[in-house]
Amino acid sequence: MELFSQPQIGTAVIAGVLVGGLLLILLMVTDKLAEKRKTPRLPVLPQPEDADAVVFLFAGQDIVQSTEAATRLLDNIAAPMTSDDMSKLKSDWDILRDALLHRFPNLPVRPEWTSESGRTAFDAAGPNDSGHIILEWWDGNLRLILNEHLPNLSRLHPPAPPSDEAGWLRQAVTGAPYPIWQSDGTGQVLWANTAYRDLVARFKAGPLPDADCPALFKIPFHDDGGSTTYRMSVTPAGSVQPYWFDVRSLRLDAGWMNYATDVNAVVNAEIAQRNFVQTLTKTFAQLSIGLAIFDRKRQLALFNPALIDLTSLPAEFLSARPNLLSFFDRLRDRQMMPEPKNYRSWRDQIADLVAAADNGQYLETWSLPSGLTYRISGRPHPDGAVAFLFEDISAEISLTRRFRSQLELGQSVLNTLEQSIAVFSPSGVLAFSNTAYRQMWGIDPDSSFADISVTDASRHWQAGSMPTPVWGDLRDFVVQFGERADWQADVTLRDGRTVTCQVVPMAGGATMVLFQPLDSVTPPIRGDLLYSPA
Repeated sequence: MELFSQPQIGTAVIAGVLVGGLLLILLMVTDKLAEKRKTPRLPVLPQPEDADAVVFLFAGQDIVQSTEAATRLLDNIAAPMTSDDMSKLKSDWDILRDALLHRFPNLPVRPEWTSESGRTAFDAAGPNDSGHIILEWWDGNLRLILNEHLPNLSRLHPPAPPSDEAGWLRQAVTGAPYPIWQSDGTGQVLWANTAYRDLVARFKAGPLPDADCPALFKIPFHDDGGSTTYRMSVTPAGSVQPYWFDVRSLRLDAGWMNYATDVNAVVNAEIAQRNFVQTLTKTFAQLSIGLAIFDRKRQLALFNPALIDLTSLPAEFLSARPNLLSFFDRLRDRQMMPEPKNYRSWRDQIADLVAAADNGQYLETWSLPSGLTYRISGRPHPDGAVAFLFEDISAEISLTRRFRSQLELGQSVLNTLEQSIAVFSPSGVLAFSNTAYRQMWGIDPDSSFADISVTDASRHWQAGSMPTPVWGDLRDFVVQFGERADWQADVTLRDGRTVTCQVVPMAGGATMVLFQPLDSVTPPIRGDLLYSPA
């Protein structure tokens, strides 16, 4: 017996399929609703017209979407990469984090992407920086929102330095404060840094074309290789004053690399020093005093023509810069210095001589066999040098000797006179006295260390004579200024003798006092007939 018929079986199969399909659809809708309930509603990226909005959307480590301002910021801070740097290529997150790390040091090395959604914020570390970053993530995706209150983002986020060594070197050479340029064998400039181009523009008085940079220095390149250094000058346009540079050229495989250093101040100082030395040399050449300057090594560094005239040393010998001992040895050979008693010990005393000259205490008078007299003095000079001055004082010594001889002759003449004579200077100090004066008054002025004034002498006269006003009048007369006339008076000594005191004014304000006993027949001396050296 058949329980079901064939049409009934087909209807049941169709119904089962429909029910299974409905159940499958119901399960899929349930999953979608659960997923929708689990994913939070996140803010969308700002519209493109909001130029100040900086928003990045990351999928993993890569940026998949960004606003216009965020794109500009990323282009400004991203380091240029070359094909050689592919192995060192950083992810988008690492590049952005490196650029923002100086403002937001708490940014994580890797965002905390978890299976659950999250949101966190970071404030800028600077006290005057009001920016902050918001991170929102879900299912491996990340949204970074940078809120800024300053429109100039490039100032807050300067371009990152190149990560490759060649980029660093390129920036270092281009920004060096010294001119650097590369040239070929003919001197044509192939490349130049900013300092060189600025120097050319300044000296050529005009801006330079971008593609061409003229050669400023005419360097005589050689093909022997190595490096060479030249001191060269460049005269600016419209000027006659040159500027000096030390140019160092280094040979390369494809030309020369050149480096210039400004030495204008050094050259000007050398020129000023040279001019100063020339001025001193001309001044020394006019001196009548011989000058010999020895440096710290005790070699002759400078001398003037007067030294040749005074010492009779040949110019060739002096120009050879002899040392101190050789200099004095040659003076001894030419008998231009006193012969020492022990020459060997005298050479040992040269060190003491130099030490005395270093202290400015060396001073000697040399009486030469030729009859000349030299005054030798030593003076210290800077940097350990010492100078010796040779001065011919023969005329001075001769005049002094002649004057002393005349004084001795005059003193001898006075000593032969029987009259007692005393001569006082304009200031009232006893200058001369003869033997008769010393015998009459029992005094020797030469034995006194102190000067004898007219007051001291009048007291001694008063003690050896009877009271008289003559001594007071004589004191006043000696120190009197203006016109004076000679006068005389009689004075009685304590031994009973009577002496005539004659006071005679002399030239230059000096006064002569004569004491003549009355029993003498020597006539009185007239002041206008006396000779006075003054």
